[in-house]
Order: sequence, then structure tokens, then C-alpha cells
Amino acid sequence: MAAAFELFEERGYDNATVADIAARAGLTKRTFFRHFADKREVLFAGGPYLQDAMVAAVGGAPASAEPLQLIGAALEAAGEFFDQGPELARRRRRIITANPELQERELTKLAGLVAALADALRARGIGDPTALLTAETAVTVLRIALDRWTDERGDEDLRRLLRGSLAELRAVVAGTAIAPAVGG
Repeated sequence: MAAAFELFEERGYDNATVADIAARAGLTKRTFFRHFADKREVLFAGGPYLQDAMVAAVGGAPASAEPLQLIGAALEAAGEFFDQGPELARRRRRIITANPELQERELTKLAGLVAALADALRARGIGDPTALLTAETAVTVLRIALDRWTDERGDEDLRRLLRGSLAELRAVVAGTAIAPAVGG
């Protein structure tokens, strides 16, 4: 992964080949393909693990948990998943942002996360459209917190950002969010 990230940053995603990545990593192409289906998957390899962690958190939450509490449990699991700090996530974000194909892939992966979370919520007896709305909301809160976390301004704690974004959502839902002044 480190070799791929270096090459994507040096040459651009489109100009780095699997052969280049394998050579930089001291591997054969065959070994590369044992770990990744293609070079895109280097950037998305953690997705299934994140999804599993978030789904497991929903499934393991107390039976009395309401939908927003289930989101909270899933987001806490996501915060634990990203323990390595923001720098790798920042690098990944820059690479994806620079390439429309990767942006599309990211959206596809996020849609899969929404579907998996919605299924986990349905398994807890939450019906549609609440399950889908809750899953979409969880992924939106995750994306907003990750964007804040990978912003170049600092090394804030992702868990705090996730909790803060969820608190902002709760305030909006409760009608207590501070609206911007009209007309300046």
C-alpha cells in the first residue's frame, strides 16, 4: 500500500501501473494480485473491515437502542477503525479527489456500506424507510467527520469529530440547531 500511495502521489493515479507498484514494493505482479484485484483496490482495501466493524456495532448494541443510538455505536466502531491517525487518510483523500474514476468508486463503496448498515438495522426490527434513512445518515455523518479529520488544519481526534457531527445532527433533528443569520 505504501508503494502504491507513493507512486500515485508522484506520478498520478493513471500513470502508476501495477508493475510499477509491485517493483517499488519489491514484489512480483503475481504477489500484488494475491492481495488486490486491481490498483484501485489498494485505496479501498480497508472498506470491508470498516463495514464489518460498523455492522457488528449495530448488531451488538443494546436491544433498547434507538436508531440514533445505533448510529452512534456504528460511528464509535468507525472511530476505532481509523486509529492510525489522519495522515494516511489525508493522502488517500487527495489521491481519490484528483481522479473522477476513484471518486465514483468511493461513492459505490459508500453505497455498499449504506446497504449493509440498512440490512443490520432491519435485522434489529427497524423497518423501511427508517432503516435506510438511518443508514444513509450514519454514512453522511461519517463522511462529514472524515472530511473534517482529513482537513489540513490539524490532527483532531476522529472520535470527537464523529461524536460532534452526530450531536449536530441531533440538534438539527430536535430543532435546536443555530440557523445562520438571514441577510448577514
